[in-house]
Amino acid sequence: MTMIADNLGHSMFRQVKADLRYFPGRFAMAWRIGALTALMSFVAMFYGIPESAISCYLILFIMKPDAVTSMIMAVAIIILVTIVVGLIILILPMTLEYGPLRMTILIASSFFFLWLGSASQLGEVGSIIALVIAFIMGLIGFAPTGEIATRAILYAWLMTASPMLLLFIFNYLFGRSPVMLVYESLTERLQIAAAALRDPDVTQIRQVRLQLLDDQNDLAQRAMFVKVFHLGRGAENKWLPAAVINSYRVLMAVSELAETLPEPIRLKMADWCSSAAQQLAVKRMPALPEWSSQELNNEIADALIAFATPDDKPLPAGIKTPFFAPDALTNPVHRYFALKTTLASVICYLTYTLLDWQSIHTAMITCYVAVLGTTGETVHKLVLRITGCLIGATMGMLSLIFIVPGMDDIGQLMILVFIALLLSAWISTGNERIAYAGIQVGLAFLLTVLHGFAPSDDLDVATGRILGILLGNVVIYVIFTHLWPVGIVDSVRSSIRNNLKDLSILSELPLQARMQVTLQAARIEQSIARTIESLRLVPFEPKNLRPSTEEYQRLTKILLEIDVTCRALFLPMARDEADKERLKALCISQSVSLEKNENTGVVDAEFPPEPLVVQDALKRSLTRLEGLLK
Repeated sequence: MTMIADNLGHSMFRQVKADLRYFPGRFAMAWRIGALTALMSFVAMFYGIPESAISCYLILFIMKPDAVTSMIMAVAIIILVTIVVGLIILILPMTLEYGPLRMTILIASSFFFLWLGSASQLGEVGSIIALVIAFIMGLIGFAPTGEIATRAILYAWLMTASPMLLLFIFNYLFGRSPVMLVYESLTERLQIAAAALRDPDVTQIRQVRLQLLDDQNDLAQRAMFVKVFHLGRGAENKWLPAAVINSYRVLMAVSELAETLPEPIRLKMADWCSSAAQQLAVKRMPALPEWSSQELNNEIADALIAFATPDDKPLPAGIKTPFFAPDALTNPVHRYFALKTTLASVICYLTYTLLDWQSIHTAMITCYVAVLGTTGETVHKLVLRITGCLIGATMGMLSLIFIVPGMDDIGQLMILVFIALLLSAWISTGNERIAYAGIQVGLAFLLTVLHGFAPSDDLDVATGRILGILLGNVVIYVIFTHLWPVGIVDSVRSSIRNNLKDLSILSELPLQARMQVTLQAARIEQSIARTIESLRLVPFEPKNLRPSTEEYQRLTKILLEIDVTCRALFLPMARDEADKERLKALCISQSVSLEKNENTGVVDAEFPPEPLVVQDALKRSLTRLEGLLK
């Protein structure tokens, strides 16, 4: 176990260091979040909106890199919260006088929206709705009259709607355009492709592979917004969505075939990529490359031509993701998740209610924002939250002791909030594994510093709120590790089965349908990347949920072999019908076993950087897969 701890500690330190590095757009995102939260703190105090820390936290939680996505999210939350609050006002007379009914509504609504978030595409928005309802029910319990209760409910609506409205207006005026973000991503992709074509060594090919693992869905969504809302100029609106797909095709082709090209051809292609990147940097569509007949007979050349070609043809339809998961009603995991989170929130609610200690009401809030599907993911998130909580609380306490007492107006407090949230947003815009820590730094700081309607140095309230966060974390940890714990290996097994099905679909696509092939390959590549990231969280699970070292390594090898098979199927080579049948057989008959063992090794899973140029690569990969899945 010492070796596991050492490897885990080294891996985490390396990841944290990497996640804190600068990348293009990070500061732009961070200062916007800092400015928005500072504005929200002013609005809350000027208009007397309670719980301004929660309002500012929602901005940190909802804000996305591009303006359109942020605005859509803001409008959706305002609509949902308005509907919920309207329904609560209708039943207010009954809930005000009858405590058991109030608790029943809290529990039932919490369970329903948490289940909906787990079993559908609603996701974490479901947790936000459940949190708002639970928060309102808590307020009603302390309201002596119907009039005060109604006002409290409206303030709760204002607490959620005002930051979303502010976020909408701010992004409309100062948000980053999806057009600009798509052009920046395309520029980066071509620059990386150019570097790999000039010098296709292991380091450069690995950079291409890492770029392939970036979330294609986010970039494709931004490009689709450009098309739907006509945000670009003329032909840009149709070209950008296709260019996103074709740029991924370029990277896939370069990662596999760059080493096989003669040097003069490689350098000519690299020069074109560099020139195209310069044109993209100033938001211009690149000119079509001019290749000789000798240079045309390869996938890289075809991909570059497709990238630069304006095409009015409709894009191939990807696999549509239904709103509800296929197992929404049959898989008990969704129900258990909702039940465990609701139980944790009720325990926290009853704790601070019976103790008559309102300052620790943040315990219930923590329950709704600290949970994920599997036990390992939840514990990992809790570690990040506790770490971020301690950092944010320390920043807040030092501010209350040394800075806030010298303040005499809201403007000075806004500057303090801006600086603190700038740091918090910098962390939260990194890798997802560290983003939760950044969000918690911001929340803990806000809860410590923002209470009341003017700068306040009351340490008692701040201390109670921090203790509430820690209490919520403890309750979540106990429940999620002892009551229906969900092991990461279960989700990995499901992911492997889905990836095998996707491989079979990829093998059946016509070789000429390069866009469809690219979309399907991207779907598999990024699913594998997410699954391997989940596997790396196995050490956070209780011992009884961890697979053995051998099983852990076997699952990792299976995922990497699926990646190799995917890249082989991407190449425009003739496919044997027997290979397709072997893939279908794997989909139908194979399942991944789970071997329980107390000793778990930590494997640094790396995607093979070697290009696949051998014709029998697919057959060899399938043979290895069949052996691993026995």
